[in-house]
Amino acid sequence: MITPQTPLLLGSASPRRRELLEAVRVPLRVAAVDVDEAVRDGETPAAYLERVVRDKLLAVAAAGRVERCAAVLVADTSVVLDREILGKPATVDEAEAMVRRLAGVTHAVLTRYAIASGDAPSVPVVVRTVTTRVSLRRASASEIRRYAETGEGLDKAGAYAVQGIGSYLVERIEGSYSNVVGLPLCEVVLDL
Repeated sequence: MITPQTPLLLGSASPRRRELLEAVRVPLRVAAVDVDEAVRDGETPAAYLERVVRDKLLAVAAAGRVERCAAVLVADTSVVLDREILGKPATVDEAEAMVRRLAGVTHAVLTRYAIASGDAPSVPVVVRTVTTRVSLRRASASEIRRYAETGEGLDKAGAYAVQGIGSYLVERIEGSYSNVVGLPLCEVVLDL
């Protein structure tokens, strides 16, 4: 049972995942891990997410930080357009190019997560992928540039933040809003 004495161990550096779990009052401890998140040649979005989430869970278990934790949660979120994963842009120009591609179309946001017991942190008890469809409205080149220049999307897959300034571009969401932020809370809480 997850309690303040035996919290959930969140294997993620994402402040958004931490904030989402804290918002629903899940007692947690954070243990960020570093794994190879580069998309490999020919790797589909599904295969990419399977590999990265598996590697994160194994890295958390290997780090040995699960002592007195009831469970372990790791996750990864991808923005996918036409079967291509749009990663995190490194520059304002890259962010602008990504948002330009997404403006006026519908794309998918996929989050895969794994939950393991604190007693067997490398063995997932639950593994799930949740998909949300997001439609961004058409936007002018100057609107897209101004948004990219805010820098908000530089550390976010797809170069936009649905919970921030980027919300003005979001026309429609089909599925879990919190999934687009970085963690499908309804599904995660039920699985926990």
